Amino acid sequence: MARFAQKGLTLEVPTLDEGDFSRLTLSAQLALVERLAAGEPVNLLGSSMGGYLAALYAARHPEVARVVLLAPAFRMAERWEARVGPAAMADWRASGEIQVFHYGEQRERPLWPRLIDDAHQYEGYPEVRQPTLIFHGQHDDIVPVADSLHFAESRPWVRLEVLDSDHELGNVLEFMGEQTLAFLGVE
Repeated sequence: MARFAQKGLTLEVPTLDEGDFSRLTLSAQLALVERLAAGEPVNLLGSSMGGYLAALYAARHPEVARVVLLAPAFRMAERWEARVGPAAMADWRASGEIQVFHYGEQRERPLWPRLIDDAHQYEGYPEVRQPTLIFHGQHDDIVPVADSLHFAESRPWVRLEVLDSDHELGNVLEFMGEQTLAFLGVE
């Protein structure tokens, strides 16, 4: 973030769960981005579920100028249900929560099943029309790089960088920062 500030860029990093992670939904997150963007031209940057959210928002808002996605969680509902499995999904719905790893907090947190139920109303691959840069680790065991490859292959305005990294992309931050600034036209 300091690198963006040095270049005169304002980077707003909202708490997308608005303090209630367990009751998180894509619809609520999209509403928050809508309030923050207020119809103004913006560039969006998002990672994992936030990357999928940025793509969903951009697909619905032509005023978004450019999009940068880090390991975007395309096909979120479908992948979650497949990963958890039918029996565990039924248990999750019956109990009302499941423990999931929260990457931002680096710990397990409870999550309600409404996240997946809500996510089913959204397309797996949003029709983003803006110039888009995607970074995805080839060793990502959370979100398959194949999803980003599929997304990019039919969209010539999408540039995909497959990196020697995992889901967190922690070892390629410098490279991603340089490439993002160049993509945004910042010298």
